[in-house]
Amino acid sequence: MYGFHRRLLWVELSSGTASWHELTEARLRAFLGGIGLGTSLLYDCAPPAVDPFAPANPLILASAPLVDTGVTTTAKFAVVTTSPLTGFIADSLSSSLFALALKRTGCDAVIITGAAATPVYLFLTEDRVELREAAHLWGKSAQETAAAIQQEWANAEVRVAAIGQAGENRVRFATLSNEGRHAGRGGIGAVMGAKNLKAVAVSGQRRVQVADPDGVEAFATVLRRKSLGPLTAKYREIGTVANVAVFNRLGVLPTHNFQQSTCEAAEALSGEHLLTTRFSRVHGCASCTIRCERLFRALTGEEQRLEYETLFALGPLCGIADPEVVVRAAHLCDRYGLDTISTGGTIAWAMECAEKGIWPAARTQGIRFGSAEALLSLIPAIATRTGLGALLAEGSRRAAAQLGDEAQRWAMHVKGMELPGYEPRSLKTLALGLAVSARGACHNRSGAYEVDFSGQVDRLRAEPGRGALVAAAEDFAAVLDSLIVCKFLRKCFDNFFEQAADLLGAVTGWSYSAEELRRVGERINTLKKLYNIRRGWQPHDDWLPPRLLSEPLPTGVAQGTRLTATELRGMIQGYYTARGWDAQGFVPEQKRQELGIGNEESLSGVANIWHTRVSVGG
Repeated sequence: MYGFHRRLLWVELSSGTASWHELTEARLRAFLGGIGLGTSLLYDCAPPAVDPFAPANPLILASAPLVDTGVTTTAKFAVVTTSPLTGFIADSLSSSLFALALKRTGCDAVIITGAAATPVYLFLTEDRVELREAAHLWGKSAQETAAAIQQEWANAEVRVAAIGQAGENRVRFATLSNEGRHAGRGGIGAVMGAKNLKAVAVSGQRRVQVADPDGVEAFATVLRRKSLGPLTAKYREIGTVANVAVFNRLGVLPTHNFQQSTCEAAEALSGEHLLTTRFSRVHGCASCTIRCERLFRALTGEEQRLEYETLFALGPLCGIADPEVVVRAAHLCDRYGLDTISTGGTIAWAMECAEKGIWPAARTQGIRFGSAEALLSLIPAIATRTGLGALLAEGSRRAAAQLGDEAQRWAMHVKGMELPGYEPRSLKTLALGLAVSARGACHNRSGAYEVDFSGQVDRLRAEPGRGALVAAAEDFAAVLDSLIVCKFLRKCFDNFFEQAADLLGAVTGWSYSAEELRRVGERINTLKKLYNIRRGWQPHDDWLPPRLLSEPLPTGVAQGTRLTATELRGMIQGYYTARGWDAQGFVPEQKRQELGIGNEESLSGVANIWHTRVSVGG
């Protein structure tokens, strides 16, 4: 079979065993790889009521058909599990050399269940599966862990994805990190910590074959050329930090825990200013021609990677105006292994609670918007669960529940996941996308904000027709995340579904249509919803924080704009209708049958090949 190895590795940490399984063509064709394949495996092998920290909760790493084919921006892998932050599905992507090495081990996916009695890391090659002791790595950062493991094997070709102290301490928004990139949202690192799994190390040389090498190279050549043109200029010239100044001008830059939508310090924090005063170098993922990554220097000389979401969450959201503080805060988050969006969102919530007297003054002394000391001290406290950090490590939803109704009004989350850096009251397609997203407040799983910015709709109006736009955007994103190809390349396709179907055919040898590829996106998103329903999802979970539905925008060009509960409810109904779900948001049996999913068969489409014991210790 071309494009895939058709092999799945299942590692059971409690017993120290591993088994190889065959992935059927039917499953791969229905879900591709990446997020889609991971979702299908999670649905099939996770016990319905499993606690995210329980040994039975699967942690799934998945590769994809376009990975390691030479197509630009495809060096990515997916991680899927049950989120300790939301209780629903957690799916995340990370990139670079680890993704290539993972696929070259001859695996399309790795399922990890159980929990080791003592800290371990998993080592995987084409012909070797081993659990090695990792007590000496406990307490180290992901970067330090990777260096130690590579030294242990005396081989720089060993690629490592690891957790930091936040994951070890089960902080509910801890990351899995590799080569400075992060599978960040939803607490994947905490799931690894609960399993006593410090890292996954991979080294492989098994290259997958493609059905039409000349055809794949022709596609790759066109995409490389377009990736260096005007369609990606923003990412290549400034990077995503360019959003700070633009969003501030549009009045959609959340500030002071979404109390404002503009920031007085936007110029000092802008990408343009950072490039002038703190720029260090341009970097990029493996197999990428766009190279969107910008590294900036702190006054101490340390380099730090910054993207818009990190800059927003640790800057304007917390009232921080000094770029030096933001760079240092981002460095701390990376060192400890913390999702920067949830870290900034939870701390911003704590700052508002402190300023409004929700907590005794003695407990929150000095915690206020704009306090560099508060921000920089709370990050390690969260990672180590010390002092107030023990509460904040639970995320804003759980922390607010301990303080009562008033504090809950200011917890800016959806399904327990803190909001990204977009103002929903004046980006109403985005507002719907955030409310209905399966993994919580996520801009990446739909890109609904792009509709608002495109001029295709009036971003200040709420209409039921936005539902079809959000559903289409979600399905588009699901296909991108399952092929896998970076979203920054999306505009380099003239007709995405037709061209991507042809590219997939050149890789796999399948006869694949644009409509079939669209259906893959719908199937993946519907299966995510079915997984959440099995986890206890209810209609009230598809909603936005009270602040966004009761307070008008106080600043910006859209000052006074409101988003009402009636408007949001109408858009949600439009979304359910577009999806073919019932009025409450549940998936009818007819839709399940139409998509061929959710039949409750255990691990259908995966046949056992052989079973072996994994050596421990090395």
